[in-house]
Parts: sequence; structure tokens; C-alpha cells
Amino acid sequence: MTSRTLALDESLHDYLLAIGVSEHPVLRELRDATASLRFAKMQIAPEQGQFMGWLARLTGVRRYLEIGVFTGYSTLAVALAMPDDGRVVACDVRADFTAIGRAHWEKAGVADRIDLRLGLALDTLHGLLDEGRADEFDLAFIDADKPSYPAYLDACARLVRKGGIIAVDNIFLSGRVVTPQADDPPSVQLMHDFNAALKQDPRFDLCVLPLGDGVTLLIRR
Repeated sequence: MTSRTLALDESLHDYLLAIGVSEHPVLRELRDATASLRFAKMQIAPEQGQFMGWLARLTGVRRYLEIGVFTGYSTLAVALAMPDDGRVVACDVRADFTAIGRAHWEKAGVADRIDLRLGLALDTLHGLLDEGRADEFDLAFIDADKPSYPAYLDACARLVRKGGIIAVDNIFLSGRVVTPQADDPPSVQLMHDFNAALKQDPRFDLCVLPLGDGVTLLIRR
């Protein structure tokens, strides 16, 4: 028993991966391919990918919206967990990084489930609303530029159905959100304020998980 979440040292994290992650071979290949990139730290941890896939199976996700794809690890983790008729809309601005994802989606046999839309994510989200796709998505994952998080959340609150889930990544910013400093990037204070506001937001029921760099799960009321 413990009264607080344990910190994970290297050996305990390795043990977590050993007992708690069943990684599809193509997911592992994608993780290895991403590891050599300059921005490799932007990829979610394998235990977070395991959680996203588990959550998708648990809740029967058939429509998934992702904001921030990078090389497509989280996209693939969820797509693999969805039924054959499941569909993903994935938003990103980088053709070079997402091309890595596309190749692995093809190899895993799920590329036909993924609608990758390159361009400003807010434009894509507003386009989905204009297409009449409000209340359509079962799960959304926000993992992109932090200053746009409030706007992304507002759009997702309309696109995700009642009872659906919105997952928000990087809410800890490596711990900097606790006490923002004057010389921090503006995104630190923004995320500090964003996190505080979420707890009072009447649109959602909230749960915060100390997974990766912190994940907030929201159920749309």
C-alpha cells in the first residue's frame, strides 16, 4: 500500500515495460525509427501507447480524432485497437514526420482507417464541424502546440459525443507547470492556467494520470 504515486527509477520503469506493455511489432519498429530523430522525445512512451489502445478497446472506440501526430505512434496504437470499421482523423502540419507514420501504418495494415489531414489543426477541426461531424467522435487526443490547447479543447468539446473521452497530453511540462517562472516560455504559464481551469470546467468530468508527462482524461458531460 502507498499513499502517493511512486516515482519510477530506470529499473522500475524497465519492469513496468516488461510486465505491462505488449507492443505490436510494427509499433516497436516505429518507435525505433523515431528514436534517431532530433525531436524523438516528442513521441509518447510505450506504456502510454499501451494505455491508449486499452482505453480504445475498453470504450469501443470507432471514431478517433488526434491532434498532433508526429511520427504516428499514438495513431497506430489506437488504430490497431479499433475494429475494422473504425476510422481515425489525424491532424498535423509536418509531411516529413507523418510520412514515417504512413509507412508504418501501411505495414501494420491499418492505413485505410486513417485520414491524415495536413494543415493547421484548428482549420481542420473547424472544417470537421462544417462537415456536420459534431458529436461524432468517441475519443480525441490533444498532443500538439501548447498555446492552442484551449482552442483545441473547445473544438473537441463539440466534435466528441456526450460520454466520449478527450485525452490531453503533456500537462506537467516536465514539472515546470507547478511554479511558472518569469523566464519560462509563455506556454508554461498557459498550461498552468489551462490545468487550473479544467478542474472547474462544467463540460467535463476529469481524471489526471501521472503517465508519461501527465495526461488529463475528460469525459464530456
